[in-house]
Amino acid sequence: MRRTTLVIGFLLFVASCGGDSDVALVDSESTQSSVLDTDSTDAPSDGDSTSAGTIEWEECGPVECGTLDVPLDYSDPNSGTISLYLERRVANDPDKRIGSLLMNPGGPGFGGSILARAADQILSPGLLDHFDIVGFDPRGTGESEPAIDCTDDFDYYFAQGDITPDDPTEAQFNIDLSKEFIDQCNEKNSEFIAHVGTNNVARDMDRIRQALGEEKISYFGLSYGSELGAVWATLFPDTVRAAVLDGAADPNVDSVTASVQQKQGFEAALTSFLADCSADRSCAFHNDGDAEGAFDRLMAEMDENPLPTEDGRPELRRGMAMTSVAQALYDESYWDTLAAGLAEAADGNGSILLALFDAYFQRQPDGTYGNELEAFVAITCADEDERFTIEEADSFVPRYKEVAPRMAPETQGNYGCAFWPEAIDPRVDVTGAGAGPIVVIGTTGDASTPLESSRNMAKSLEDGRLVVVTANQHTGYTASQCARDVVDDYLIDLSAPDNETEC
Repeated sequence: MRRTTLVIGFLLFVASCGGDSDVALVDSESTQSSVLDTDSTDAPSDGDSTSAGTIEWEECGPVECGTLDVPLDYSDPNSGTISLYLERRVANDPDKRIGSLLMNPGGPGFGGSILARAADQILSPGLLDHFDIVGFDPRGTGESEPAIDCTDDFDYYFAQGDITPDDPTEAQFNIDLSKEFIDQCNEKNSEFIAHVGTNNVARDMDRIRQALGEEKISYFGLSYGSELGAVWATLFPDTVRAAVLDGAADPNVDSVTASVQQKQGFEAALTSFLADCSADRSCAFHNDGDAEGAFDRLMAEMDENPLPTEDGRPELRRGMAMTSVAQALYDESYWDTLAAGLAEAADGNGSILLALFDAYFQRQPDGTYGNELEAFVAITCADEDERFTIEEADSFVPRYKEVAPRMAPETQGNYGCAFWPEAIDPRVDVTGAGAGPIVVIGTTGDASTPLESSRNMAKSLEDGRLVVVTANQHTGYTASQCARDVVDDYLIDLSAPDNETEC
């Protein structure tokens, strides 16, 4: 998954599997359960309105919370059930209430229940008056049970390795480390991990709609939540009252092209950051107007000589530093922190960059981690039907370097999905046919989902309406009063904007 705007993360390790990742609004504990309820009734196919189940709401501080049992495998009525965790913030004005607004913060892998608690910080008073805000932790994430759990030792898997190995032994170490992580994910979550893909989450959303007693429902998805919303609108178009997809990726390109697009977006954001720093004498990494050259020299030096950080923590390697850089590029408000971290690193200390690295991985003050990264890998690979060999994955590296020479210094490919079992339910192609107008928001300086990717999402939908927001951040609703007004008018009054509306 936070402040009043969403802080987003980025993971080079799994980028070529597609998708993007978000940092959670608050701490997220993940728990694993190996026991699945086997007393479920027949599971419906897509669009079947039977056996929806009920949500027993109870008071949970400022919101209501509850759980909903859904089928583990919608194609197998005897597969058992899993439990989704939900939170609801009821509408401020019952007389103005339109219905429920489902929300998802992205990832994939981040729980969305927190969005109900954080709604006052994110959404306008108008939306809070008219809608119950319903957030849920998608299957495998957050407080839903079971939740994906692969490892407790993130430093072992993600702070080791050399993204520019010097010899075959170092290269093989990276391959083995990736395989070991994926093997653990499969072994520890074998009973349900094949069923955590986006198609099933969309089916769960329809079960939530039914349990809420609404014929049609509204949706607001951020980052990967846009992809989820587009899949839901494709599978269940007749149930869509309105849908907003903010910070949307290109939904129907292959995984390699998706990675090229994303790396290109981060490269553009890094170029903007360095140019801004070079032009601003107050920038901590100004370097007499040559932040670009200083950055290149620092990364090359770190490649050979990792930096000390905190006691008991690993040295900062170049691959870790690149994740730190990308973490900060999601929002211009983090540029000062990035400049300070690079300046400190140039002086031989990697502590600030390590803090950014930890922020991406959701490391908590007590040294524990949420399960966001683990769920991200599992959901991404459950969606993706491509399984590349090591040689094929390596062959894509020149394409990455061509579009992102600074952000893609690695000399090996991505092996995350290479070791994953075949997907049993690959993500459907997005069309949104029959769902009516869907609002897509893209920002001009979005590193993770570049504007052209969001434009392609709008084009992929039967009636996509793109809103272009001028901002250097990922997602645009919180960046612009114009964007908020456009979204509010659409969600409340169903007044859809013209395509290519500019804010």
